[in-house]
Amino acid sequence: MSDFPKSKDLDLYVAVTDTPIAGRTAETMKPPQIIAIANQKGGVGKTTTAINLGTGLAAIGRRVLVVDLDPQGNASTGLGIDRTNRHVSSYDVLMGEATVTQAQVATAVPGLSVIPSTVDLTGAELELINLARRVYRLREALAATDQDLDYVLIDSPPSLNLLTVNALVAAKSVVVPLQCEFFALEGLSLLIKTIERIRNSFNPELEILGVVLTMYDKRNNLSDQVAQDVRGFLGDKVYKTIIPRNVRVSEAPSHGKPALLYDHKCAGSLAYMQLASEMLRRERVAAAA
Repeated sequence: MSDFPKSKDLDLYVAVTDTPIAGRTAETMKPPQIIAIANQKGGVGKTTTAINLGTGLAAIGRRVLVVDLDPQGNASTGLGIDRTNRHVSSYDVLMGEATVTQAQVATAVPGLSVIPSTVDLTGAELELINLARRVYRLREALAATDQDLDYVLIDSPPSLNLLTVNALVAAKSVVVPLQCEFFALEGLSLLIKTIERIRNSFNPELEILGVVLTMYDKRNNLSDQVAQDVRGFLGDKVYKTIIPRNVRVSEAPSHGKPALLYDHKCAGSLAYMQLASEMLRRERVAAAA
């Protein structure tokens, strides 16, 4: 783990070791930033972003929890959690049958844990309909934890259902992975409308933290055009970091590893480290303002 690439322009970098970050006490602990990784369109790199952004943040010394809220369970698989090892899951947390502490599982990345998903989550929407405060289940479970966390990243399903609503109600902000393709802006418009509805009805603090352009192909003129259109539409909300289309990033989940563990020198891994760096820089600027 000590061979993670150091970000030269980030003075917050902490070498990845098993040693706790110095100076963390109960008095200095702050509530974690809860971020939903969301897009109602599938195949845009949502789970890949959740896994590798979480790994990148952990690599620079942050304590991160990924909540796998997608019934497909790809984030859990991509973080190396075998399906036979998912004894307590996000389903149990939503149903009030387990706490966040009981459900989270450590990964191979120091500082990064995951609440895995199981097939039980497939039927969760029907069960949630009959429960009190059904859209607040995840929010209340996360609020009740005393875990020492800096970030909670929620990998939401690629559709608008009660699971996605739970993710957006629990989160303070949303990171939107957006594939550089023709229909990107159309899907983004739908997501913005959904976020506005959630803000008006359940979570007035919810905002778009940033948009991540994914699967960028520099050989394709369309990728450039989409990137320009999205920046023209959302301006500074779009991260400067662009995630390229990369074979090594695509291969990593089949090995149960984030790309940053599978091949930390590949273009995709370096891009996700840069994204984590950019996110922290933006935080510092916002805090100083």
